[in-house]
Amino acid sequence: MARFKVGVQLQPQHTSVDELRRAWVAADELGVDSVSVWDHFFPLSGEPEGSHFEGWTLLAAMAADTSRAKVAVLVTCNSYRNPDLLADMARTVDHISGGRAVLGIGAGWFERDYDEYGYDFKTPGARLGALGEALPRIKRRLAALNPPPVGELPIMIGGGGEKVTLRLVAEHADWWNGFGPPESFAHKNEVIDGWCREVGRNPSEIVRTCTISADDVANAAAFADAGAGHLFVQCPHPFDLGPAERLLSG
Repeated sequence: MARFKVGVQLQPQHTSVDELRRAWVAADELGVDSVSVWDHFFPLSGEPEGSHFEGWTLLAAMAADTSRAKVAVLVTCNSYRNPDLLADMARTVDHISGGRAVLGIGAGWFERDYDEYGYDFKTPGARLGALGEALPRIKRRLAALNPPPVGELPIMIGGGGEKVTLRLVAEHADWWNGFGPPESFAHKNEVIDGWCREVGRNPSEIVRTCTISADDVANAAAFADAGAGHLFVQCPHPFDLGPAERLLSG
């Protein structure tokens, strides 16, 4: 079994900022390789009107509170922020963290966020097209910012669409984030490798990451064998870090 890095995704729903801060400090002290939140405006499960917090402002606090783990929004919805602004936000968080930020991004999918915050949901194809236009802008802005990022600030693209999203991964991403089951993850990896050959990219340059549930932890070896170099364990409130700890000790 290949060795992998371990991260936790703290779901910022049905909780408080104080609880989130205690959880990401505890995760950092536990020794996880990354801590992340998501980019939504309303809960994805449980009470639809339950408490919820915005991801990038949480990430700035996380960057200041932690000292070891990489920090990320897993993943940012491209539709919610101007790409140049997002690049500047990510650069700033990278400085706050001392060079530990990851810029995660995807095309977006949660229609309620769009409707209630006044964004045009459009079609899946249009959202993917907007992502394709945003990625070069993000890279240009990152290259122009003064001061530049202090860390590597890798761009991580989330999603599994084989015709468009995974081609964008091959063209632009430093990291890719997908989902299981392991057989599906392995197949998507092969598709990325194919797109890399198509665009003239070395497939080994792209870190392959996978978001898994606590129930998937027992199957971590299969995800590693499928090519996952970094596993993000979903961690809903009340933020049980036990599954991540088992991966670290395994």
